[in-house]
Amino acid sequence: MVRSSPLQLLSAAILILLMVGCARPPELIGVDNPQYPAASLELDRQKVFIATTRQATEVTGAFFTAQRAPELGLASVEVTIPPGHVPGKIERARQLPPDPRREFSIVDPTVYGSDGAFIAALNKALAEKPPGQRSVMFFVHGYNTSASDGILRLAQFVQDSKFEGVPVLFTWASAARTPRYVYDLNSALVARAKLKEITEILTRTNAEGFGIFAHSMGTFLTMEGMVDAQLAGRLKSHDKLEHIVLAAPDIDIDLFRTQVGMLPVSVREKLYVLVSKDDFALRISRRIAGGVPRVGAADTAALERLGVTVIDLSKIHDQSSSNHTKFAGSPQVVQIIGQGLNANTQFSKSPSPALGQLLAASPIQVFGN
Repeated sequence: MVRSSPLQLLSAAILILLMVGCARPPELIGVDNPQYPAASLELDRQKVFIATTRQATEVTGAFFTAQRAPELGLASVEVTIPPGHVPGKIERARQLPPDPRREFSIVDPTVYGSDGAFIAALNKALAEKPPGQRSVMFFVHGYNTSASDGILRLAQFVQDSKFEGVPVLFTWASAARTPRYVYDLNSALVARAKLKEITEILTRTNAEGFGIFAHSMGTFLTMEGMVDAQLAGRLKSHDKLEHIVLAAPDIDIDLFRTQVGMLPVSVREKLYVLVSKDDFALRISRRIAGGVPRVGAADTAALERLGVTVIDLSKIHDQSSSNHTKFAGSPQVVQIIGQGLNANTQFSKSPSPALGQLLAASPIQVFGN
C-alpha cells in the first residue's frame, strides 16, 4: 500500500476546497448606491465596531487588506439589512454597488485616530441601550475571511439572534484565500499580541459585561489569547466576562486539552463549544493537520470531561454546503444562541424558560455544566 505524503494530502485538501468554492464576491465597505442611497431608505441597521490587525487601504470596498499591520486599527461601520432578509442567510451583492433594497450594504466607515475616540463612540452606542442590555459581544472570525466577510457575518448574526448589546469585530489579517491556510494560521498568532490591547480598551468602556464569540480558526486565536492572559495574571481581573462561545473550533484536540487545563475552573465554566460531526471544512483541516481531530468535530464525551459545556449541532441542517457555519446559518441555532446570550444564562443547568422551550423543541444536545 502506497501512503500519501503530507504535501500530497495538503494539495488534495486544497484542491477539494477549490472545487467546492466559488468566485469571491466583491468587497463592500463604504460602497453606497448612488441610485438608492442607504441613508434614504427605511432599513434595519447594525452598527459594528472594529478592531483589526490588517493594514488600511484605499482600494474601493476593501477598507482593510490581508497584509498585517504593526499597530491595532480601530473603526466602525453601519450595515444595512434588506427588508426581505431571510434568517440564516447573507444576501450579498455579486457586483458593485450593492442594492440595499435587496442586499446587505456596509456604509459610513469611520476610522478612530485614538483609543479615546473609539471608547467615546462605543460608549455612545452603549448609552443608547437600556440598562441590562449594555453588553459587548467581541466576535473573532475564522479562516479564509476578508474584512467584508467578517462584518457581514457578524451583522447577520446580530440581526438574526436579536442580540441586544453592541457588537465588536476583531478582524485579523486572514488572506481570504482558500490555499493560504498556513498564512492565516500565522496571522492568527501574530494577532494574539493585540488581544491584550483591545481587551484593555474594552474594559475602559461603560459596558456592563463582555462576551466572546469566536469561529473556526478564530477560536484558536481566542484560546491562545486567554492562555496568555492567564499566564500574565490578567484573566482573573476580568470579572465582567460573561461567556466564551467557540463555534466549530479549528483547534488540535491535544492542544485544546492543554489550553483548557491552563485556565481556571471559573473560566472553564463559561466555555461553550459548538460542535458538529458533519463539518466538512474541519474534515479537510484534520487532513491538513496530519489526521489529528479538530475540536469542532471531536467526541462530545471527551470534550465534556475537560469541564466545558458542549453543544452538539450534528442533527441540525445548515443552509451552507460545509456545515461549518451552523451558528449563523441555521435559523434555529441562531435563535437559541441569541436567547442564551441575551439572558446570560447557562444552556444546561439553568436555562431561561424561553431558552429551555427552544432547546426542548430542537434536536440540539447539550452536555456538561
